[in-house]
Amino acid sequence: MAKQFDTLEPGHQSFIAEQKIFFVATAGQEGLVNVSPKGMESFQVVNERCVRWLNVTGSGNETAAHVLENRRMTIMFCAFEGKPIILRLYGMARAVHPRDAEWSQWVSAFPALPAARQIFELDINMVQTSCGMGVPFFDYRDERDQLKHWAEKKGTAGVVQYWSDKNSRSLDGKPTGT
Repeated sequence: MAKQFDTLEPGHQSFIAEQKIFFVATAGQEGLVNVSPKGMESFQVVNERCVRWLNVTGSGNETAAHVLENRRMTIMFCAFEGKPIILRLYGMARAVHPRDAEWSQWVSAFPALPAARQIFELDINMVQTSCGMGVPFFDYRDERDQLKHWAEKKGTAGVVQYWSDKNSRSLDGKPTGT
C-alpha cells in the first residue's frame, strides 16, 4: 500500500544511499515525456526537503529542456535486492550549469564525474513509498567506464562542442539552456 510523506525520513535517506540507480521523469507543457536512468554516485540528499543530482553528458538533454519550461520532476528509486520498495520524490526542479554561481560550490559535493553538464536541485513536495513487489531482483556488478573514456578522448573543448551540437535542443526542438 502506498504511503505519502511531506519530507524524506531517515529511513528513506538510508534507502537512497544504498541505491546504485535512479530514474528521473520530466515533461514540458507539450511534447514527449522523458524518463532517464541515472547512476554513477551522482545523487545527494541535501536535507529532508531537497535533493541534488549531477547530470553527465548523454545523447540528449531532455531533462534540461523540460525543466526550463515546466519545473515538475519525479525521481524514482526501486529496490532490486532485499525488501521490495519503490520510493518516489515529487517536486519542483531547477538546473544549475557550470556557468552559474552555485556550480563550483555544489559540484565539489559530488565525486568527479566526466563531462558533468548540470546539477539539478529538486525541492520536494511529496515523498511516496509503495510495495515494489513486482520489481525483479538484479545484481549490481559495477559502474560502466565508457563515458569516462569518451570524455577523456574528446577533451573539454570537444565535450563543449558536443553539447552545442547534440545537447542544445530537445527531441521536440526546445532549448536546453546548455
